[in-house]
Amino acid sequence: MALIAVASTDGININEHFGRAAVFRIYEIKNGGYSYVELRDAVAACQHAHSHNQTNFDRIIELLSGCDAVFAGKIGEGAAAYLISKGLRVFEVSGEINAVFEKIIEDKIF
Repeated sequence: MALIAVASTDGININEHFGRAAVFRIYEIKNGGYSYVELRDAVAACQHAHSHNQTNFDRIIELLSGCDAVFAGKIGEGAAAYLISKGLRVFEVSGEINAVFEKIIEDKIF
């Protein structure tokens, strides 16, 4: 079983920049399938272009507690490195959530 946080503006596509995400949709991958679990409200870690707020990064890490990975349309190198250092796998990917999950299950990534 794995919990995946998805940065999405519409709940259909992975299309949001990690640092600007106001919400993360949480999905569970289990037994060759996936299901929606919950919506977690976030405070964007990036308040302005190329400006990161460490306190907000720490809040995001706390918010994503229990998650194994984050999927975002875009994520900066610094944010990705920070998440990885906290034990999260990071994927920069775009497309329909359903299609992406079907592909990662097919490829046995989770």
